[in-house]
Amino acid sequence: MVRFIVQWLVTALGLWLSSVLIAGVEFSSTTVLILAALVLGLINAVIRPILVIITFPITVITLGLFLLVVNAAMIGLASAFFDGFTVSGFWPAIGAAVVTGVVSWIAGAFIRD
Repeated sequence: MVRFIVQWLVTALGLWLSSVLIAGVEFSSTTVLILAALVLGLINAVIRPILVIITFPITVITLGLFLLVVNAAMIGLASAFFDGFTVSGFWPAIGAAVVTGVVSWIAGAFIRD
């Protein structure tokens, strides 16, 4: 349970940093940000693995870069659930995926299982 909460907070931090750094990623309130992080975590737990399996051949051909598109699609899907969370296109979604991924990677280096 603690691991889930920590991952949720790291995802929220990544999304918040994305909204600060990437033009086109916006949140109307902190509540929407926290709920969007929760929904993104659930989407990443349920839908993302299915998409990763389906898109495996193109991921291999692109040497893994297509996973950025999958992650961007998950962020776009999460934004569809909230009126206060907007991602205004493909490139802002890619940017948000990169920022969120880097934040998760850095947090993972400091947080042990």
